[in-house]
Amino acid sequence: MNRVAFIFRTPPHGSASGREGLDAVLATSALSEDIGVFFIDDGVYQLLFGQEPSLVLGRNHAPTFGLLELYDVDNVYISAEALAERGLPAERLAIEAAVLSQHELQQRLADYNVRLSF
Repeated sequence: MNRVAFIFRTPPHGSASGREGLDAVLATSALSEDIGVFFIDDGVYQLLFGQEPSLVLGRNHAPTFGLLELYDVDNVYISAEALAERGLPAERLAIEAAVLSQHELQQRLADYNVRLSF
């Protein structure tokens, strides 16, 4: 069985990439338990609590990441470097996840033979 990693690299607004990625994670979770979700680079903004995308006519999908736990997606990782570079404390994120160094993220990502970027 394939192990699938979903990598969020882009900010949440300006494209539908984040929403589409989240939909793909939730749909795949019905078929596989071997899922990993990685937030790196500007992808950490996907999880930022308190966004107001309605100001740019967008939908706030950050709270929907809270469904990952309900869908038994337990392997969720966030780049410590990406948070630090953007001045974001983990407390400002909509979900709890493992905050890992770049090296640790690469090690975890190596465990997945299918990688999808959003």
